[in-house]
Amino acid sequence: MAEVLHLFQALAHGEPVREFQEVHALENKGFRDCLHGRSDSSRQVLLMDVETLDEFGILPGRVKENITTRGIELAGLRLGQRLRVGEALLEITKPCTPCHQMDEIRAGLQDAMRGRRGVLCKVIEAGMIRRGERISIVGQDVSQRVERQDQAGS
Repeated sequence: MAEVLHLFQALAHGEPVREFQEVHALENKGFRDCLHGRSDSSRQVLLMDVETLDEFGILPGRVKENITTRGIELAGLRLGQRLRVGEALLEITKPCTPCHQMDEIRAGLQDAMRGRRGVLCKVIEAGMIRRGERISIVGQDVSQRVERQDQAGS
């Protein structure tokens, strides 16, 4: 079963993200009070799977994800696909391309994580998300596989 393992928000620039037991996802914005959420952005919420974090020896929250997942292969999801996460509905907009901040965690991590940095989503329906809640795929509105988009350099 796919589930929410951790929830994080960036509350101040230049500081580590803070973990929460529950967050409120705002339609077309992201998490309430999170600096990374912006209206009309394709980068409102970042999902990262714990399996990849474990493989790289990285603690949850260190790569500044909003939701750490368990039991769902994020790279196998498709752009446009929707996920019910707690009460909220998220739509996958694009893969997250690893940036220079990954190399601040560990030298070479930016290149090592290419194609495995998680997925970015926009919030389609607002709602509460709590740790331990189920993540389910909704419908089959798909256009392109996430990893293909990432490999194309977008």
